[in-house]
Amino acid sequence: MDGVAPANVPTARIPAAAFAVIAAGVGAALHLGKLPPAVPALQATLGIGLVEAGFMLSLVQAAGMTLGLLVGLAADTIGLRRSMLIGLLVVTLASIGGGCVTPGPYALRLLMVLRALEGIGFLLTVMPAPGLIRAVVPAGLEKLAMGFWGAYMPLGVALALLLGPMLIASMGWQGWWWALSAVSACACVWVWRSVPADLAIAAVVAVGAQGGPRWTSRLGETLRAAGPRRVSLAFAVYSSQWIAVIGFLPAIYAGVGVPAGWNAVLTALAAAMNIIGNLVGGRLLQQGVAPAFVLRCGFGTMAVAGIVAFAQWGHGVDAVVLPPAVRYAAVCLFSLSGGVVPATLFMLAVRVAPSPTTISTTVGMMQQASALGQFLAPPVVAWLAHRVGGWQWTWVVTLACSVVGIVLAARLGSPRTSMGAA
Repeated sequence: MDGVAPANVPTARIPAAAFAVIAAGVGAALHLGKLPPAVPALQATLGIGLVEAGFMLSLVQAAGMTLGLLVGLAADTIGLRRSMLIGLLVVTLASIGGGCVTPGPYALRLLMVLRALEGIGFLLTVMPAPGLIRAVVPAGLEKLAMGFWGAYMPLGVALALLLGPMLIASMGWQGWWWALSAVSACACVWVWRSVPADLAIAAVVAVGAQGGPRWTSRLGETLRAAGPRRVSLAFAVYSSQWIAVIGFLPAIYAGVGVPAGWNAVLTALAAAMNIIGNLVGGRLLQQGVAPAFVLRCGFGTMAVAGIVAFAQWGHGVDAVVLPPAVRYAAVCLFSLSGGVVPATLFMLAVRVAPSPTTISTTVGMMQQASALGQFLAPPVVAWLAHRVGGWQWTWVVTLACSVVGIVLAARLGSPRTSMGAA
């Protein structure tokens, strides 16, 4: 039950296999975050413009937006461990190939194809992770482990933002691509050595392509259930507002004259605060705090912090705004409090999946909704900022998303949803 902490947990530990799965997620997320620091180098060496760079940035979201559910379904079909290994191999080989691209008429097209492959490899890597963690972690520790897993994306992106400029300066963007391919290759070896074979996992979570239901049945079962739809929408309204705020921080700070070096550090620090939120969320769930309460607190704090970070009173020279330090602290609180949301939703995804054979499919549905939100929210925020001549109304978007999240939290706390009911 949600309100009771599990007994006899302190003597158990999260096994190395679970940390191998988490490392695989971080390794895949590094490939998502490797492009923004490399844009200036790509422009200088390959002549890629900002529009083309924008398309390269959005290709990964396009993959998640169009293929998330299908890739999750494939992961449930071919096996969780096998899916993760294939995904890591795909991102590794695509990154190696990307580093081999040289200036020429087909350089941009080749990079875009390889970037799309990285997006598919990323999906194959992260979809099976919650099911794998559930299989390899001792009973009672899965909530804490999901908190660690929920931090994979902000950790990977923050590391890429911090390390990318330094490594690109020393070894070029090709070396940056090859360095990250080595990271994902090492994660692949760790998963291969540490995570049990899919037959052993199937004995725990009852997943297996041989004796399980047909993929059409699993797909229909997932789409009909209320639980997967609700966690997917909740994940979308969380990730869309988070990426809109964190993604535009460099532009916001550049607009007010923050030096480039400090700009990168402040943005990476704000993104990294999300990691702490994930760990806090996992700890709260492990101690028996109800998931619906954790979600309400996370979305509610995001709503308040968004208002403090962006709202202003009045217009022009008479406008009243809070001091920059207070506004930046609010951005960090926004990111930190938001971190409890994915930690909770990944745990709930395992719970609300209609059956053990649809866990990755449910996660795929979440990823697809998240990618759609991340694809739509930044243009909406940018359009609003353009219309009003600044970022002072961004809080309207974050508040609207948070209100939807609070409403969904109440629905996700119902017993019917917890059973994946339709």
